[in-house]
Amino acid sequence: MLVHSQRVHIYAYTRLLKHQLPLLSSFISSIFHCKSFAELIYQELFIIVGGNLGRRQHSTNNIYYTSSFVSKASQPERKTQIECNLLRFQQPSLNHHFKGIEGQERNRRYVVKAAPAPSFDSESHVSNPKSIFDSTKNFLSNIYFFCYPYSMIARTLGTISASLIAVQNVSDISPLFFIGLLQVLIPHFFMDLYINGVNQVFDIEIDKINKPYLPLPSGKLSYTTGVTIVASSAILSFWLSGIIGSWPLFWSLAICFTLWSGYSINLPLLRWKRFPQLVATFMFASWAYIFPITFYLHMQTFVFKRPAIFPRSLIVSIAFLSFYALGIALSKDIPDVEGDTKHGIHSFSARLGQKRVFWICVFLFEMAFGVGLVGSAISSSSTLIKIITGLGHVILGSILWNHTKNIDLTSPASTRSFYMYIWKVILLNIDYHLRSLVLSHYCNEMIV
Repeated sequence: MLVHSQRVHIYAYTRLLKHQLPLLSSFISSIFHCKSFAELIYQELFIIVGGNLGRRQHSTNNIYYTSSFVSKASQPERKTQIECNLLRFQQPSLNHHFKGIEGQERNRRYVVKAAPAPSFDSESHVSNPKSIFDSTKNFLSNIYFFCYPYSMIARTLGTISASLIAVQNVSDISPLFFIGLLQVLIPHFFMDLYINGVNQVFDIEIDKINKPYLPLPSGKLSYTTGVTIVASSAILSFWLSGIIGSWPLFWSLAICFTLWSGYSINLPLLRWKRFPQLVATFMFASWAYIFPITFYLHMQTFVFKRPAIFPRSLIVSIAFLSFYALGIALSKDIPDVEGDTKHGIHSFSARLGQKRVFWICVFLFEMAFGVGLVGSAISSSSTLIKIITGLGHVILGSILWNHTKNIDLTSPASTRSFYMYIWKVILLNIDYHLRSLVLSHYCNEMIV
């Protein structure tokens, strides 16, 4: 009989080997490439350690039973193994107890495997609506940053402002007017998406330095997705223009497409953004001339079927936008000097320095508000409108000048915030101009 301490040690050793022997079996199988041999060793060792030490019956049949896992195709090998077992392991063999232990282990494994797991299908049905919603929200958020919404909003308000110049009386603001306005807004929405997108598609490496938060350089949108959006936007824009049939609208889209494709696309004789004079010219021409004139002509000649004339309000608008658009064209590169310089784009900010270009831009913005102040005095016949419009330009010019005191020219984040701020100012100015035009038409109607 074994003393109590011996039983405790044997029990602990048995538990240890029960967990380690499966690994030993796998190791032996990998060495000898014989699964039966590994199982034989495993079972014989398990009988020695885990058997009931109180029973002392010897039986060669029992040993043969444990070695019967050897394949029938290797009878000599099996016989040799049995003999080795008889010589090496003349130990008590309790086959029935071993089988009971093995059955308990198998039952335990099967109970664990049979434990209910959460259904993948049920989870997918529950989580699918949320995942689809999140995916859609993320995609729309990426599109939002992909299309530079501030420029699209400014261009939309500019379209409304230029279209209102063609309005001669309050009765012109009718369903026909809004249909004509949508005929411009929708195709130009897709053209804006193309213009902003094609620049990002060819500027991924630069934007990884200057604007790593954008969808393409950050990896939130794939390159293939970006190209697909850009190409389909251009096609939709011209397709809608062809359906509408307005020549001013078509030429507006065609000129913008040509200028900004040449500005962005990295091909021989293109990539005009390397030349700062051309960049300033494109921005100046688009915002000061192409947009206001073509939008006005679309409404005047195509929608209202009137002859093309150029009123004073259109001339004042062009003069104001000439200075302001030039300032925007120069200031857009102030935060991007580092990335532009590394990739061989010699902007005015890289050549002249950020500080000098910054104050040139401020001067141009203030000149624009000065032109607006003078223009408001000559473009309206109503004294009230002259006062309201002139006061608005003075206030906006003062706000912009005061904001320049808070700009740190050594910080890209600060100069980028200034660039966004001047877009907000132009949005406020256009909105103010729209209200002034509507009020002017209303006052003229009341006088008549």
